Amino acid sequence: MSRNGYFFEESGYLKCDTDDAKEEGAGEELFDGVNSTIVSGDSIRFFVNVNLEGTPSATAESEGAGCVLLHTSRKYLKLKNFEEEVRAQRDLDGFLARASIILDETATSLDDVLREMLKHFAEDPENMEPSCNFEKIMNTLFTDSGTPREGNGTPDVSESTGMNRQTCPSHLKFHLLSDTIQGVTATVTGVQYQQSWLCIICTIKSLQRRHVCISRLERPQNWGENSCEVRFVILVLAPPKMKSTKTATEVGRTFATMFSDITFRQKLLETKTEEEFKEALVHQRHLLTVANQRPSGKSDGHKSHGNKPLKLHDFLNIGKGISDDIARRFPVYALDFTDGIIGNNKAIGKYITTMIFLYFACLLPSIAFGSLNDENTRGAIDVRKTIFGQCIGGLLYALFSGQPLVVLLTTAPLALYINVIRGICDDYNLDFSAFYAWIGLWNSFFLVIYSLFNFSLLMKLFKRSTEEIIALFISITFVLDAIKGIIKVFKKYYHHGHTGDSYSGKTRADAIPGLGINTTFLMNSSVSENQTCPHDGHYGRETAVLSLMLMLGTLWLGHTLYQFKKSPYLHARVREILSDCALPISVLTFSVVGSYIFKEIEMSKFNYNASDSLFVLAPVQSLSIGSVMSAMGLGFLLSMLFFIEQNIVASLTNAPENRLVKGTAYHWDLLLVALINTGLSVFGLPWIHAAFPHSPMHVRALAYVEERVESGHIYETIVSVKETRLTSLMANFLVGLSLLLLPFPLQWIPKPVLFGLFLYIALTSIDGNQLFERVALLLKEQTAYPPTHYIRRVPQRKIHYFTGLQVLQLLILCGFGMSPLPYMKMIFPLIMIGMIPIRYNLLPRIIEAKYLDAMDAEY
Repeated sequence: MSRNGYFFEESGYLKCDTDDAKEEGAGEELFDGVNSTIVSGDSIRFFVNVNLEGTPSATAESEGAGCVLLHTSRKYLKLKNFEEEVRAQRDLDGFLARASIILDETATSLDDVLREMLKHFAEDPENMEPSCNFEKIMNTLFTDSGTPREGNGTPDVSESTGMNRQTCPSHLKFHLLSDTIQGVTATVTGVQYQQSWLCIICTIKSLQRRHVCISRLERPQNWGENSCEVRFVILVLAPPKMKSTKTATEVGRTFATMFSDITFRQKLLETKTEEEFKEALVHQRHLLTVANQRPSGKSDGHKSHGNKPLKLHDFLNIGKGISDDIARRFPVYALDFTDGIIGNNKAIGKYITTMIFLYFACLLPSIAFGSLNDENTRGAIDVRKTIFGQCIGGLLYALFSGQPLVVLLTTAPLALYINVIRGICDDYNLDFSAFYAWIGLWNSFFLVIYSLFNFSLLMKLFKRSTEEIIALFISITFVLDAIKGIIKVFKKYYHHGHTGDSYSGKTRADAIPGLGINTTFLMNSSVSENQTCPHDGHYGRETAVLSLMLMLGTLWLGHTLYQFKKSPYLHARVREILSDCALPISVLTFSVVGSYIFKEIEMSKFNYNASDSLFVLAPVQSLSIGSVMSAMGLGFLLSMLFFIEQNIVASLTNAPENRLVKGTAYHWDLLLVALINTGLSVFGLPWIHAAFPHSPMHVRALAYVEERVESGHIYETIVSVKETRLTSLMANFLVGLSLLLLPFPLQWIPKPVLFGLFLYIALTSIDGNQLFERVALLLKEQTAYPPTHYIRRVPQRKIHYFTGLQVLQLLILCGFGMSPLPYMKMIFPLIMIGMIPIRYNLLPRIIEAKYLDAMDAEY
């Protein structure tokens, strides 16, 4: 046979024939040489060299008819897991419902056996295929499909080679099966084939549904090398457009797994009727299901806190989590500075591009949220303080953290808290700096308590599905930030502006809309823009249209360059550099477009007011005891936000698919964040915590990625990641140097470009989000479904049920997080915690626990 599928189990193999013949080194008539080499490893690979020649003769050589080329491809297949893969059960159920079983077939040649099986299809009224030509199917099963046959003789299948001999001796046709699956076992001396059964698979365009026929031969037949004593033939036919788990190969894998057991084959030989044959199949399915059953309490791969159930003692062992984190990370601390710099696997170029990306990813949000805080606090916290706080906090975290790939930033929820604090201070005549400092100190106090009492162990209760709901929620907020910002531009300029109006040398504070980063977390407000144009500036509809173009242009160029590494253009290294620098290139390009090329059109820029000093201690002693205690309540709610965000982002950063190897440090990093924010609070600088999606994007920028193909679907997988502190250190150092660039040239960055940045971050953050992928399945036909682990293990209806329930939780979270009531937004961290009992108590009542575990698993 020309092409044999190799059926392996990586960690073991079901029972195999002990008396099956071993693969020969060379054929006697047809094969000049067949060299098979086995390489040990995680999977078994075969390197096959096949030379095919006819009988050497001068006449044949001169006519060019003595030699043909034959492409042999051998593919590794896993045994199907009957307990986890739902299609295994359904394939057998479908076969039993329309069973095509031939017992004691008397035909001796492979062609005759297959013709009888196809004839059985044709005569069965339940398997009727009105538009199907079974003669064409017969030809498609072999490699000589479409080859004209010469002579009028009857084909004769050679037992030793499987070659079809025609009556005309001067033209040889190779009559070999095109696509088969066989069971094999790797041994130290070669490959041992299971020769008593053969699974033949074929894809036929004219078919309307899948068909399976099993034929038991009356006596063993010798059909060539590796098929010397065949007793069972399994024929699987399927149309080409099928779901990835319903293809001919997948159906063949189901039956091949069953027939790989020699005890099962012996039972089938003893059956007398079709009913007994079916009963043996059902019994074998039961045995395979029981053999593959595993304990239901699976560990979450992306949780590194262990699989033991939590006990009270785990939280009373004060400081154990911190000490374990230090013991885990300290031995590799020096490597965080030398990996990629010293040694053979240098990655200096990747470090430089990642540093540039991270610099812009940290600086631009600092400008955006700094401008917003400047508006909300009336200058108490401005752009300059936000950039300085980012620099100091980022440098300290990069130097001393246990997970240096995590990126700290000030975020939209923190801007919400600052806005609410300013409102409380106005209502109760409190000193903002003192009240802000006390809330930050209480927040740090609670975070220290959480880290000392190992509260990060609670994050093992957050399943992957829950984390992805929160991650997608954050991505949605970035999108809404941009949309609301551009809508305000159009309301101000397009509908109320007057095209062609101009001004000369005067401030246009009344003509500029409030385009602070008006996130969905924040109260609607307008930003006063104090900017003076030395030239005649036009404002109105052209400003609105240009703003939309800058936003969409930043998104388009950034995402195009981000995907450029998948294109065939330029050198691979150039493509990788362009992809890594997609964000800075797009921001710089459209900043030049908005501020220089179209400089006659007035654009909104962030507000900047130089503060007197960066180091002014807050007068914490000026508040009364009552005010300090009220600050404790707000500090507790703030600590819940810090706790959840810090741990979930760290968990997503350390997900197994990222292949990080140096270990985690959840407890120590939480303590470090508490200490950093203590200093930021007393000096009136904005708070920072782990940011999504910047942290996973930092990992991605430092990763070596390769593309793989499975069942026609291309996906990327991370091979390794350079775990270093250098990129974060240098990026935050450059953020600090950016203070020298205020107000110009940084103020030349138009706000619509920042909106485009938010859209870019949101779009790139959904890569690998299974919730988004499963929502997209609702819009796809089944043939386009990727062969993911949950598609294989979970019924399609259950997948859609689970996705719908996740979307419902996402909507509830958005309802609180995006509420126009600021105090309701402050309790949304409690809503996140409330998702834990939903996952553990409510969802198992709707969907079986084994399916929930499969969809929460990584692979």
